[in-house]
Amino acid sequence: MNKTIDLSAPRRRTLLLGAAAALALPGALAQDRWPSKPVKMIIPFPPGQATDIYGRVFAERLTRTWGQAVVVENRAGASSIIGMEAIKASAPDGYTLGMVSSGPLAINPAVFSKLAYDPRKDFTPISLAFIAPLVILVNNELPARNVAELVALLKAQPGRLSYASGGPGTSQHLAAELFKIATKTFAVHIPYKGSGPALTDLIGGQVQFMVDSVSAALGHIQAGRLRALAVTSLRRNASLPNVPTVAESGVPGLQNFEAVGWGGMVAPAGLPPAIAQKVTQDFSEVLRDDAVVQRVNGTGSVIRALPGAEFSKFIADEITKWTSAARASNTRLD
Repeated sequence: MNKTIDLSAPRRRTLLLGAAAALALPGALAQDRWPSKPVKMIIPFPPGQATDIYGRVFAERLTRTWGQAVVVENRAGASSIIGMEAIKASAPDGYTLGMVSSGPLAINPAVFSKLAYDPRKDFTPISLAFIAPLVILVNNELPARNVAELVALLKAQPGRLSYASGGPGTSQHLAAELFKIATKTFAVHIPYKGSGPALTDLIGGQVQFMVDSVSAALGHIQAGRLRALAVTSLRRNASLPNVPTVAESGVPGLQNFEAVGWGGMVAPAGLPPAIAQKVTQDFSEVLRDDAVVQRVNGTGSVIRALPGAEFSKFIADEITKWTSAARASNTRLD
């Protein structure tokens, strides 16, 4: 005998809800199982650069956390634009992440009128990871023992002193421009093809001062080849504990001065919230790991975590800061 099937409204709703749940289940399970295969970490810099070094430390630790390999892929070139485009074009499924820095996220928007990516729209911000303080350096022959004396020299001899950088539009260049803006001083910019040759000429006296990363300058400072006047972060750096901050100089206009490099993790825009939350939580644990903190701090940088929305606001504020420096110095790289 045929059995009657109840097709009443409540019964239909139950069947429809069950079908919907069944359809949604594969996606839900896919997110619950994430990661179920290796994760790619794109770094838009060549091997050996600071973001690459730290990114590999983070990748190694995340591999242990997730039980899946986190494979680093260096996609350098065109002022990091090639790597950023690769991250942007990747599927927003959590299997492609990016370890990027202030250069592509904040400085490129300040110096390029057209970019193939928008830092504020094309990526899911996971977390700020580290701060890379800069340091104001002078040639040993320059009669300036602190920031106040350097400012006095610049004001007494406008345009007579020159400063080096690793190239136009770099953080070294624009940090020095921010310093000039804040102190209402002027010095001639001498760009070099990289930090190395710039430091060499600073030591030799061809230029008088420079702003560079603590990690790049530390060996020269410790060897006495260059004099460190101040670090550009709001806190003193553990690698240079006796070097004050710029803000400590007492010079008007420098009370809140901060101009630092930094790096953080992003993913392509549209990353599912559940995966974004897991990546953020797990990465936050990595940034609290004592071994990771020691590895990063030991090279002159400082771990600093700002997750999600906080990182997004930080990026927007940094774009504003570097844009003001680029405009003041008429720096365009198009």
